[in-house]
Amino acid sequence: MVGASNVFNQIIEKDLDALMDRTKNRPIPSGKVSVKSAFFLGCALTIAGIAILYSINPKTAMFGAISIFLYTSIYTPLKRITPLSVFVGAFPGAIPFMLGWVAATNDFGIEAGTLFLVQFFWQFPHFWAIGWFLYDDYKKAGFFMLPTKKRDKKTALQTILYTVWLILASLIPATGFTGRLHLSLPFAVLVLLLGLWMLVYAVKLYKKMDAPAARKLMLVSVSYISLLQVIYVIDKFIG
Repeated sequence: MVGASNVFNQIIEKDLDALMDRTKNRPIPSGKVSVKSAFFLGCALTIAGIAILYSINPKTAMFGAISIFLYTSIYTPLKRITPLSVFVGAFPGAIPFMLGWVAATNDFGIEAGTLFLVQFFWQFPHFWAIGWFLYDDYKKAGFFMLPTKKRDKKTALQTILYTVWLILASLIPATGFTGRLHLSLPFAVLVLLLGLWMLVYAVKLYKKMDAPAARKLMLVSVSYISLLQVIYVIDKFIG
């Protein structure tokens, strides 16, 4: 499903991808793959993805289909229109994190909703960091991914605020109100320390206001979401 979304995205943005250094060598703008071939590949991946998810349970397939629709039909066109595209894109981007729970339980409850919330808040500091250090490249294609459309203090401050929201969302399972998704106190401390680590780099971006600081925040954010999931899983079995 992710592969299909990326294929359709690259078909829609083929002319814009040719303008940016980081995307000009992608298969379609570089001429290695035709639009027709890419379209057939995207359709094949979509059908296969939905079929596989449906074989698990219908709810999983439904959320997978919603994800690809939102990403391709709404998020992608909005990228050149408004910075709110990041907000819209956070919805399909947050679905995969909770999809495993729905697949295993055939239920979208408080547990899956909490996982969705965590991934939802995570995407803002992550993508704003990317939008910051690739600002000039994005500008070539008319993409303005930052909330103020500028690399300014307001954008950096919002990055800090959403990092705080991310930390709080990640700690919700420690409250005992998220059903079978729980987090014991020792592992909650680890999650808090992990969040403070990311917050430090968000504050550094606010202080330094440069591309290297944004790149570091992006890398730390990837480590954060990966390690967070590891902590959740380990605590599930030994906590």
